[in-house]
Amino acid sequence: MPGGPEEPKRTGARSSKDTLSSAEKRRKLMSRVMLAILAGGVVAHTLYLGREWEADELKEKRLRLEDAPATRWARTAERFSDLFDYFNKPAFPELLPPPFPPPHGKPYTLVLSLDDLLITSTWDRQHGWRTAKRPGLDYFLAYISQFYEVVIFTSQPSWTADPIVSKLDRYNFFISHRLYREGTRSLNGSIAKDLSYLNRDLSKVVVLDTHPEHVRLQPENAIVLPKWKGDPNDKGLIAMIPFLESIGIYKPADVRPILQAFEGKDVALEYAKKEAEAKARHVEEWKAKTKGVSTSSISSLFGVSSAPAVPRGQPPPTYLEQKRKEAQHQYQEEQKYLRDNKEQLEKLLEQEQQAMAAMVPSNLWEAIDQISGKPKVPADATATPGTPATPGTPATPSTTPTTPTA
Repeated sequence: MPGGPEEPKRTGARSSKDTLSSAEKRRKLMSRVMLAILAGGVVAHTLYLGREWEADELKEKRLRLEDAPATRWARTAERFSDLFDYFNKPAFPELLPPPFPPPHGKPYTLVLSLDDLLITSTWDRQHGWRTAKRPGLDYFLAYISQFYEVVIFTSQPSWTADPIVSKLDRYNFFISHRLYREGTRSLNGSIAKDLSYLNRDLSKVVVLDTHPEHVRLQPENAIVLPKWKGDPNDKGLIAMIPFLESIGIYKPADVRPILQAFEGKDVALEYAKKEAEAKARHVEEWKAKTKGVSTSSISSLFGVSSAPAVPRGQPPPTYLEQKRKEAQHQYQEEQKYLRDNKEQLEKLLEQEQQAMAAMVPSNLWEAIDQISGKPKVPADATATPGTPATPGTPATPSTTPTTPTA
């Protein structure tokens, strides 16, 4: 168009900006090769994560082959989640040391929660925080420890819970182990107590807790009790003793079916009913056997009797009652020992506390030496002969012999 802008002419030649140099081509090729290698590595690693379970791997994860994920995708997802699960697991792979072999060790383990089961804490303006001990707790721990390895497992951190637990068992007679927040797992942002980390046979583990979410990984091992809110007349803890001691007396091969039979029920009440029914059957059987039979026998003529001495006309005690009487006697003997040796036990406890206090570093340099393994040098050993070890103390006389002068 006359007078208008002249349009650029197209010659068909390639623009210089579309032309890549040899270095740029090489760089682009290397980028594609690296991307292909990365993609191949991801695919290979994904396939590797889906491999079959190995025996050592199952042992480390505390899984049986029949309980482990079976499909390739499930195995891949399980192993992939483990890569990011480090901080959600307990501090140690085995929370408890190996159990003592029989007859020194207890055959069953009783895991007890702390808050709202054994103690409760209240706060007011006048006194601040106060911790109350549940009625009957001392008797419960002392008596039930005859049958169980007692483990306190709380969601509190160790620095707040350890002083409380130490007061519950002053001489470390009844509580075998203590586990704190560091031993729990974090699942979906909430705490869970994973019993598979206990290093114990779960067929011999009973858990008493007040929070269902804390025992959701192994509900078949748990009895969830109502929370104790500080009622001074509460008898809930004492009411659980007959059920727990019956497990220790009869020694079932697996406690989980027994616990599941009481699921959703008042365990103490339901067990009391069953024990009363068993006692009634025992009395009926005794009456049927003794009906028309003289109470004397040939063995009684020689002063020998196969049954425990009982009042005439009364049924003999059941096996459970006999064992319960023996356990009560053992409890009384143990309490007598504690009373008779209280002074000595207090001295031993004081010595232990002093030894622990001596191990605590008094300054930063001692802490560094303790971490590095350097032995702690007593303060008086570093003093120069003839000079006071510390200000305000008399000088230590020199032991170096002096040469008499003329």
